[in-house]
Amino acid sequence: MRIQTLPILLTFLVMGVADAMGPLSSAAKENYGISTTMATWMPFFVFIAFAIFSVPGGVLAARIGKKNVLLLGLALNTVAVAVPAFMNPPYMLLLACIFLLGVGTTFLQVAGNPIMRDVSAQGDYSRNLALAQGVKGIGSAVSSSVLSIVSSVAFLSAMGWRGGFPIFFVLMAVALVAVATLKVNETKADVPPSIGSSLGLLGNPTFAMAVLGIFLYVGAEVCMATFLKPALAGLGFDDKASAFLGASLFFGILTFGRLVAGVVKVSPRTFFRLSAFLGLVGLVLLMTNNKYLAVAGVVVGGLGFANIWPMLFSITVEEKPERASELSGLMCMAISGGALVPMAMAKMVDNNMKTMAFVVPAACFAYLLMLSLKGGSKKA
Repeated sequence: MRIQTLPILLTFLVMGVADAMGPLSSAAKENYGISTTMATWMPFFVFIAFAIFSVPGGVLAARIGKKNVLLLGLALNTVAVAVPAFMNPPYMLLLACIFLLGVGTTFLQVAGNPIMRDVSAQGDYSRNLALAQGVKGIGSAVSSSVLSIVSSVAFLSAMGWRGGFPIFFVLMAVALVAVATLKVNETKADVPPSIGSSLGLLGNPTFAMAVLGIFLYVGAEVCMATFLKPALAGLGFDDKASAFLGASLFFGILTFGRLVAGVVKVSPRTFFRLSAFLGLVGLVLLMTNNKYLAVAGVVVGGLGFANIWPMLFSITVEEKPERASELSGLMCMAISGGALVPMAMAKMVDNNMKTMAFVVPAACFAYLLMLSLKGGSKKA
């Protein structure tokens, strides 16, 4: 691994801070005395930033450089976490900071995924991107557990729900300095792009199908995060066991799978096919209505879900690396699938379809398996 990859890996680590807004919303609800609906605006503002700023972020990265967009994203995030780190803001100001964090994290995702190609040795892009996604998973897990982590530090514990923000601030500042000192030779487009030309890439069936694949993958992952615990509880596990054997086990296996993919040398397309197959098998096991097969499905599914994003992303970018920033913008925009696909599964859950509701993410993975079987001559 090249030394240039380390600042990028650190950037992926701090991307996970945005994922803490969901768990922190419960603590903020108690602090501000607001409704659950009002509290859910915290993760919503992160999601909506991806939908609005991903494509413009890709265009900006292509015009001013991916490193500069990383610096802009880190600067926005540093400001966003500094406010609750140093004061107890009114809720509307907090939401403004969360939105700013969402914009900054969007820029980090849009520029971070393709710049990893620029700092990777020939043939190492897919592995390094999988490793980076694993590091992001660690950042998400640690950030989401920050309240319990800081409880042992007196002055941070005294800050209550804000106790993690000084840590977030330091990490953002360190990442900003690390990226600022990074020297990288970026792959650039021959002609400066526009939002229109970026969206025009969807006219290429290969890119359109890949963007749809990301949309469905993220939607399926959010389905797992949302519905695994109640599904396992419905199969007879108690509350504590269903929480541990559900989302906690799934995301633990997912992070492990990404870290493993970062150190093994396998064809990205082969890894993509294997991942899609395992993900589909895991989802089928979850629909068997057997508690033990369901747990096996969580494990197998976690391994399958682990490397869909880095493999599909890297394979797609290698088709046209000079348009990497624009493609990244389109695929990050597809993260909005995490807001829409779970609605279909929620409707089935409300209709008392129980574990059969996992047919929704299973259909997503059936598409991904079909997509993975398409040919391709380029290697990431």
